Amino acid sequence: MLTAKDFIPAAYSQTIESGEYQWSAPSNIALVKYWGKKDNQIPANPSVSFTLSNCKTITKLAFAKKENKDSLSFDLLFEGQPKEDFKPKIQKFLERIEVYLPFLKEYHFTIDTQNTFPHSSGIASSASGMAALAMNFISLEKALNPAMTDAYFYQKASLLARLGSGSACRSVKGQVVVWGKQANIEGSTDLYGVEFPNEIHANFKNYQDTILLVDKGEKQVSSTVGHDLMHNHPYASSRFAQAHENLDALKAIFKSGDLDAFIKIVESEALTLHAMMMTSMPYFILMKPNTLQIINTIWKFRNETQIPVCFTLDAGANVHVLYPENVTEKVLQFIKDELVGYCQNGQYICDEIGNGAILL
Repeated sequence: MLTAKDFIPAAYSQTIESGEYQWSAPSNIALVKYWGKKDNQIPANPSVSFTLSNCKTITKLAFAKKENKDSLSFDLLFEGQPKEDFKPKIQKFLERIEVYLPFLKEYHFTIDTQNTFPHSSGIASSASGMAALAMNFISLEKALNPAMTDAYFYQKASLLARLGSGSACRSVKGQVVVWGKQANIEGSTDLYGVEFPNEIHANFKNYQDTILLVDKGEKQVSSTVGHDLMHNHPYASSRFAQAHENLDALKAIFKSGDLDAFIKIVESEALTLHAMMMTSMPYFILMKPNTLQIINTIWKFRNETQIPVCFTLDAGANVHVLYPENVTEKVLQFIKDELVGYCQNGQYICDEIGNGAILL
């Protein structure tokens, strides 16, 4: 198994004066949630997610050699306009990854990034954004070191993405991604995300995720602060054990295609995540009244129709409505008839399982 030291490169065989790359990377939605982390963005528990398809960040990285090699230097554009308030996060990211990419101070970078979904809509833009940025940097490193294997390329990209935003490491590859060491999942590691290596039943192919935008405002508590509050949390150790158990259970469910069992775990995980927030000190609530209305309406609809639709939540108020592809028509009609009224300005986004980052 690779260690972090294995990702620190020796001398490069090539030199490059300037150039550019452009990658898109999708968001992802965790089924088993990660909440709480150790030093260096190491997760306190393993997680598994569906990689999405339509909700993505597209990032262009232009680079040119510079005279002064004493400091990191970059310009940041968001949708073509300078975006100063994103810069500290990128600066911190570059400082964290410099040990793995020793060429960073040799270039001036221009990072031009855009999302296909509203920023701060509660869709994990840090995951897609950091994954897209990591793909660009690793592409430059591969040009400097053409001997790099494909497997190493994606592992290191995921490791770099993790240092920008933990869940970003699950946005590099597709469909179902595990991050965090789990005894019975081969290749799983705290360092980077891996494609789920076991059998996945046809029920979970092309799984749909319709994201109901309940509240598009800034969250009152950032995920970083929320993760930190797990350090002295009275229920932390039980929660971490529960995540391991649920991931074990999901492994069997992915094989059998048991949608009822899938729903129980996914909804329980979403509610547990928010229960951890409500029972930390200080405590906080990210759900809104409309989040609860949607959840209750989904439960009622599922009871009455036996259609296997369920919800999950990220660290925010928005609701991800998950369902198999073969019930798409009925569920979308239900969303239009009964759930759109609970969305801010009636907005929702239709998405589905996707394949990870793409070079454009």
